[in-house]
Amino acid sequence: MGASLVTSIGVACTAALVLPLSSSGAIAAPQVPQATQHTESAAVPGSTQSLPLGAVGSNRSSGAATEQGVTRRDVSPFSLLGVVWDDADAELRGTVQVRTRAAGSHLWSDWQDLETHNQEHGADPGTTEHDSGHTRGSTAPLWVGGSDGVELRVRAAEEGGSGSGRAPLPQGLRLELIDPGEDPRGAPDNNEPVPDTAISPGDSGDWAPSGEAPPTEPRAAVLPDSARSYAAPRPRIITRGGWGADERLRERRLGYTRTVKAAFVHHSATGNNYRCKQAPSVLRSIYRYHVKSSGWRDIGYNFAIDKCGNIYEGRAGGVTRPVLGAHTLGFNTNSVGIAVLGTYGGTNPRAAATTAVAKLTAWKLGLHGINARGKVTLTSAGNGKYGKGRKVRLNAISGHRDGFSTDCPGSRLYGKLSAVRKSAGGYQRR
Repeated sequence: MGASLVTSIGVACTAALVLPLSSSGAIAAPQVPQATQHTESAAVPGSTQSLPLGAVGSNRSSGAATEQGVTRRDVSPFSLLGVVWDDADAELRGTVQVRTRAAGSHLWSDWQDLETHNQEHGADPGTTEHDSGHTRGSTAPLWVGGSDGVELRVRAAEEGGSGSGRAPLPQGLRLELIDPGEDPRGAPDNNEPVPDTAISPGDSGDWAPSGEAPPTEPRAAVLPDSARSYAAPRPRIITRGGWGADERLRERRLGYTRTVKAAFVHHSATGNNYRCKQAPSVLRSIYRYHVKSSGWRDIGYNFAIDKCGNIYEGRAGGVTRPVLGAHTLGFNTNSVGIAVLGTYGGTNPRAAATTAVAKLTAWKLGLHGINARGKVTLTSAGNGKYGKGRKVRLNAISGHRDGFSTDCPGSRLYGKLSAVRKSAGGYQRR
């Protein structure tokens, strides 16, 4: 997610419902108003604190605010943060830095950078989700773990040559502090893969109960025998219920695309300072940030994978179905988005994570008869790299940077994708 996150320090599961294996010199900002706290009801876990930023500098010629921030302060406990602004299509040209205090301590982190180029994610232009009027611009979120203090500074980039001033910052900047809430199902107290747990009798295995009937929209394609012979085993997938997604947060309508021809691999850019038992909390935080802070209909990714190789269902709609995501601007149609939780610009992903990517892509692409080692053609819905209507030849397993001008999924993870394709082809017996 986003260009590689650069920080001044090292960037910072549930055993519940899972899908079965197949037989297969800092400038301080002035005081600003108290944070507003957003909770849906006492029954919905988690909360969002939203702090407006205060201006601390201005462009000499235009008077536009070029530095904004939040002074160091005590806040209610949170674990993930990000910055949002009013116009989803506006770019934040500049730097966003934050420092946090570990909960119940006097220990403050060093300054960390947030990835500001988040426009490459989200729904495609022309879709109901993109044009809903509810979406906002946003940075990538950053997982900081349990914290109860925060300080933030945003500085606009210089425009043009020396002395020409700084670019104006977008309107309505707010710091969002996300508390994922307690894990409703509990997680193993270790850093190992989540153990298998039996599905309850009668469970279809591809829909997490959420108080509504399973969708009846398109299932995976019915394939000829020649394509079915390359089907890969279905990996174990932790459902939305398994990581504690509260279905009352998201929009209830479900969106689908016609098929799945390609998989785009991302990193979440949320940092690597999480234990695998915390991955459900990271996901609940990203889910809340995407929906409540950024205004998306649901979490953007179709799947997520933690550094221990656990696979999680992302956007609702059924893991076997071609669910329309919001992960690769311009190429969400006929594709699936997979986020490896962490930041992989300077850190190598664990073998367990890349193996999980290979198993998941082999199975998911195989449902639609796609050779995981092959090439496919997608039509761009429009972005800064490929204009609307342009047909683009891509690897069936591509990195986000292949469809958009970005460093995502980080150079270290991107460098593993050739091996992932080879392994995925092996699972498909190609």
